[in-house]
Parts: sequence; structure tokens; C-alpha cells
Amino acid sequence: MEPQIYIAPGPFELETGHTLPELRIAYHTYGTMNAAKDNVVWVCHALTANSNVADWWPHTVEAGRFLDPARYFVVCANIIGSHYGTTGPLHVNPATGKPWYRDFPPFTIRDIVRAHRLLAEALGIGRIATLVGSSVGGFQAVEWAVTEPKRIERLALIATDAKASPWTIAIDETQRMAIEADTTFGEPRDDAGMKGLATARAIGLLSYRGPEGYNLTQQDREEAPAVHRACTYQQYQGEKLCRRYNAYSYYAILNAFDTHDAGRGRGGVERALAGIEARTLVVGITTDIIFTPAEMRRLHAMIPGSTYHEIDSPFGHDGFLVEYKQLNEILLPFMQGESFHVTQ
Repeated sequence: MEPQIYIAPGPFELETGHTLPELRIAYHTYGTMNAAKDNVVWVCHALTANSNVADWWPHTVEAGRFLDPARYFVVCANIIGSHYGTTGPLHVNPATGKPWYRDFPPFTIRDIVRAHRLLAEALGIGRIATLVGSSVGGFQAVEWAVTEPKRIERLALIATDAKASPWTIAIDETQRMAIEADTTFGEPRDDAGMKGLATARAIGLLSYRGPEGYNLTQQDREEAPAVHRACTYQQYQGEKLCRRYNAYSYYAILNAFDTHDAGRGRGGVERALAGIEARTLVVGITTDIIFTPAEMRRLHAMIPGSTYHEIDSPFGHDGFLVEYKQLNEILLPFMQGESFHVTQ
């Protein structure tokens, strides 16, 4: 399923002071917007995902699920800097006639959200019935709900936060160091920095899955093996990402993620979140070591009238991708306006 492409009118000014001469936004939609335009569900994706939600979030865009296309008009836009259609490092810079590569201008989470807002206007979307964001998709969702509180009716925040923490920034920096250690990174070609990208992905996976996930799935199947299963898994995951992504996009997006601070210029995070008007659901994951349950409860405490629920999973941060049945049991009643209790 190929994405649709929206081309924004005129240059797109970035919060960093730079300008994109042209902004292309790749997006997918599922279902049909009803006459009242009150069935829009907008999904914000994370790191290396794309706008095709059905591709990266298994068993969610299906009948009876929380992204049921027969019930909702589901929209997902690919983020700035990505490898999947929206303007990024491999696109041609109109000023030079050559790909941007490492010269792609720095951008922020707020820029990503402003691009979402442009697309929403172009699609004739006013109020969003439910805005859903997991991980860094949640960064975008928080920012959008703070920026346009009256536009968002319901807000679902899964394994995320209102500000990039020193811990998450450290994880990103370690991955950037791996990419920078590849001597080909910086060369003007699409496949530059691939060894560094593979290593960065392997580093990232340690935090995505955590010890419980690895110990559950990567045990050796024989005594004293020549190569440990956990080693081949790390190598495979690095190589797998290199087959579908590029180091320049990965590097640029990591930089953008670290800019996330919903309270910047707004009197701090607590004050910014106090302005959210959407009915909000915050979902943590018991074994998540990136956005820990304690951090998720703090996020919940700062959003007026929000409810909190935890997914019990051994798969760490990646639990939001794996535990789709639990997620459906939580999100479906929330989106349909049914009574919902807080789980501590």
C-alpha cells in the first residue's frame, strides 16, 4: 500500500531557524471520514516506522480493533527526516540539485507536529476524536495536545513522556556515537554509515527489549554453542534495519527526538500539561526501561483528569507493539467513551 503525498504550499520554516524549501508529507488513511467529521483517529508513529500503521502495528487496523477502519477514519503521517516518503536527508535539496545527506537541516518535535497540522488542514480535518501516540509518537501527541488543546477530544499516550529525559538522550547519543564511528558516515551516498547504523540499532534494541525480553527469547538451544543466539540476534537486527533504512535519517531523527520538551517556552512541563483539555489515557508497560512505569505515573499525574493503565509484558518498551490484545482491551472502551477505571 503506497502512501499518498501532500506537498505543502511554499517553504517550511523550522523552529531551529532553518528552512526546508519544499516539504513533502507521506501519509496513509484507512476507512472513511463521516459526514459529521467526528470519527478521525490520528496515529503518530515512532523512530523507524512509516505511515502505514497496518504494516508496523500488528492486528490494530482490523475489524473490532481500536483502529477499525469500518468505524474510524484513521490517519498516520510520516515524520520529517524519515526514510519513508516525507522530506528527509535522501531527498534532493532544490538549492543544490543534490541530496541533503548530512546537511539536512536540524528540526524538532514541534516541527513534526506543525507538519501534521498542515496535513490535517489539507484533509479537511477539524477536531480529532482520538490522537494516539506510542514511544516517540507519544512525544508528538503530547506536543500536539498542548499546542491545540481544543482540537483533540481524546488522547492516548503509550510508553512515552512530555520531555526527553537524560536517560533517553544518553541512549540516543550512544547510538549517534556508533554511527559517527563509521568512517563512511558523511560521504555523499545513500549507503554511507551502514555499519554504524547496524551497531546503533543493536544498541537501541537493548533498551527496547530489556533483560526480561532477551532472557525469554534468546536462550541458547544447545550447550556451549559456537555462536550464541543472542549474538546472531543482534547482528540480524542491525542488518535488517540497514536493508530498509539509512543512517542519515536515523541520525537526524535521533537529534530531533532529543529536542522534545512540551514545557519549553511555556513555563515548564507541569504548566504546559495542565492546559491539556483532551480526555487522556496514559499507558505504561511493566518492564519498560526507557519510559518506566514510575515515569508514566508521573506523566498521568500532571495531566488533568487522566486515567492510567499498565500493560503486563516481559517485552519491555516493545510491549506496545507485541501486546496488541491488551492494548485493544484498554483503548477500545476508552475511544468509545465507556467508563474506565484507573489501574495502579
